[in-house]
Amino acid sequence: MSLDLETVRHIADLARLYLTAEEQARFAEQLSAILDYFAQLQTLDTTGIPPTSSVLPPRSMLRPDESRPGLSREELFLNAPQVEADQFRVPLVLE
Repeated sequence: MSLDLETVRHIADLARLYLTAEEQARFAEQLSAILDYFAQLQTLDTTGIPPTSSVLPPRSMLRPDESRPGLSREELFLNAPQVEADQFRVPLVLE
């Protein structure tokens, strides 16, 4: 599939790119080659192949969720710049 310069200009406008005439010609050639490759891939027979999101076996990237003791109220308030009546004191937001 061959892209014309007008299509390349339109794609560049959508991407908000300024391309020189030389760049437009180069990208027209490169994008056409990419589309030709995709057209070649579409000719492959994929019947009987189940859809997959990854070729790797599924695995969790997260650590196991294990409960641990948190900070006591006293330890928590040690990090606060101001405490009043067992609460964090913050600067007034609304007057």
